[in-house]
Amino acid sequence: MNEIRKVTLKKAMCAVDLGDGSERGLYVNQDYILEKMKRIHRGISLMYTYYPKDESWPVRASIAHPQKVPSGAWDYPYEDYFPYRGGVEGKTDDEPFVFMKEIRQRGQDVVLTMTIDPKLTREDLILVAKDLRCYGRVFLRVNHECTGGWFCFTKRATYPELADFFVLVSNVMHEYAPNVRMILCAGMFDEAAQKIEMEDIFLEAYKVADYWSGDKYLSLNWGWPVEVAKKNGKQFICYNVDEVYDCAKKTWKRLKEITGQDKRMLLSELNADGDVTGAYEQANMMKHFMEKLRKDKENWLSGFTMYQFRDDGRLGLEITNPNNKEVGIEQPILSVYRDEILKEYFNPKIEVGEQIKFPYMLRWGNSEDADGLEVSVKVDKDPHYAELYFGEDSIDSNLMIELNGYWFYKKSGVKCIDLMSYFYNNKIKKNSEIKLRFFAPPKTGLNEENDNYDWQNNYFTEINSLPEIRIETEPVSLVKHYKD
Repeated sequence: MNEIRKVTLKKAMCAVDLGDGSERGLYVNQDYILEKMKRIHRGISLMYTYYPKDESWPVRASIAHPQKVPSGAWDYPYEDYFPYRGGVEGKTDDEPFVFMKEIRQRGQDVVLTMTIDPKLTREDLILVAKDLRCYGRVFLRVNHECTGGWFCFTKRATYPELADFFVLVSNVMHEYAPNVRMILCAGMFDEAAQKIEMEDIFLEAYKVADYWSGDKYLSLNWGWPVEVAKKNGKQFICYNVDEVYDCAKKTWKRLKEITGQDKRMLLSELNADGDVTGAYEQANMMKHFMEKLRKDKENWLSGFTMYQFRDDGRLGLEITNPNNKEVGIEQPILSVYRDEILKEYFNPKIEVGEQIKFPYMLRWGNSEDADGLEVSVKVDKDPHYAELYFGEDSIDSNLMIELNGYWFYKKSGVKCIDLMSYFYNNKIKKNSEIKLRFFAPPKTGLNEENDNYDWQNNYFTEINSLPEIRIETEPVSLVKHYKD
């Protein structure tokens, strides 16, 4: 084992976020997702709704207002996401907060989509801001796809009122929860008009937003769950991938022009729908889109959200087993997507710094800004055992461990982490040297409020030693149990 050096986690060329739960599927725990994906995402996207002054609140819309004859996912008084129980209700020990903590413990940021009653007041919104203060960097997307007409909030306010409401939410968050980054998810570029849909109405909203965004599917069955997509049907669509890519990029260029600002773009929901294209072409379409991103020299997209991990329809890397919603059925797109996001372009950069000594303070800012440490380990050939053992002074630590692009999670109290899943998929050349990097996200998932001016943005953990690293290239014992 060689010297120990400081390492700093930096932004990827294009970050990847992952949707985990919506009206179309339940939340899947982060340990399962990490095992499947082999790496963490910049952020995990959760989708919730907030109409606290409605009489039936906080019962989920489809339960509070059941339909005898189903007519669509949004034909309710408020959106059929799970209710956000904080804010006015003040219930922060339930959804989504338990999931937000789990996401941050595992080195990822929270990407929170909320459809919010646009009639709420500044005082109502301040309560939400105070809920989010302890969660480090939070990406907050409020009333997404706001130039459409399908969500319930568009039936409660005019488009100018929705634009003003976004400005109000942004101002409240910037004042009371400066760790929150506001995402405006609105219209896309219209080729015929040579402008963005409703760009004049939402201009001030674009200016106050921290990120510009749009949702654009390569194919979509919007009739789900009522209508099955079949040939000659009328509630689905399939686009040319290159045209979708160009449309998103033109949206970004147009926004720079009309705002006079220079912000990079997000695509907050992106996928192809297997209901329309089938599973094989779904995978091919996403692969083509991601290849175009990697080859594009303009680097215009700061990140996108794969919608989603497990889906009750066919918009997921897995589809939900109808017999047991806690079981997923892997789709061809999962391995294609995983192969892409393990490539350098989509991975956070890790910058190596000076040599360090213990005790050493690890800093966690967010999934694109953290200080950790690195140690080099020589490996002669493919190991049979590769394990980390944590002693009394480190067993309490909460760590994310990176090994050549693969990530492992060590929860507080866990003594041993097995690294062999990396070696099962990566052959070792003779006399290789591997890099082990250690980062320390918040143990509870929360930044603890204190007197430090930057407590909302930085979390510190003192580390006094490395774990014992066990790498063995031979079995402990081998009995010959077969004939030559």
